[in-house]
Amino acid sequence: MPTDKPGDPDRVLALLWRRHRPLPDRPTGPGRPPRLSVDELVRAAVELADADGLAKLTMGRVATALGVGTMTLYSYVRAKAELVELMVDEVLTDRALPGPGEPRPGPWREQVDLYAERTLAMYRRHPWMRHVSAARPPAGPGTMAEREYVLSTLTGLDLPPTQRNLAALAIATFVRSAAMVEVEDEELERASGQSGDAWWAARGSLWEDYFDVERHPSMTAVWNAGGFEQSTCEQAAGSRAYGLDRLLDGIESPSR
Repeated sequence: MPTDKPGDPDRVLALLWRRHRPLPDRPTGPGRPPRLSVDELVRAAVELADADGLAKLTMGRVATALGVGTMTLYSYVRAKAELVELMVDEVLTDRALPGPGEPRPGPWREQVDLYAERTLAMYRRHPWMRHVSAARPPAGPGTMAEREYVLSTLTGLDLPPTQRNLAALAIATFVRSAAMVEVEDEELERASGQSGDAWWAARGSLWEDYFDVERHPSMTAVWNAGGFEQSTCEQAAGSRAYGLDRLLDGIESPSR
């Protein structure tokens, strides 16, 4: 029966890992072969979410895009929540992070940079990914590949296992968060036709009529020294690169 609630974990795991452990055959009745594959369903849903956002994604719209009745989809996935899990893991998998034994950049920092670049590109291709929780990701191949890759970049560092795990989580959290903020700004500019700099310029009276230099001495000092001269886009990209470099410096330095 169709539902809007997440499905049974074992059922969702079977769907997520369908390429590694084939799903059992679906009963279709005499002379009625399956009209779709789960892969086709997921790809169609991803394309719709890319075009119109996750909020507008419905099972009915996915069914229309595939040329089938809505109830047909429920014989593959039991709820939109199930479908979104499959979509998210598909997009995570598409980053194609190098696995064990596959070629990758040389030093560990370059390997982390590769992860950061592909994650930013992922959010740019699929902006709706900003609206799904990273706290409880799908327990599928895409999530596992990310965890394996980020942990593997730290292999050569002299870190105890617990610190290595925490370092990998810190890297993933920073990379995702920075990418989401940058993509959100890009999406707002596309939707509104107004750049971040134009948005601030329209609020120029803030500085003359409301800003109190005595209440904000640090901001004032940075302003007077030219620290705010970069555009909002330059600041976003610069803070992402600077923050990741400093984070990696801390991970690489001896523990205190």
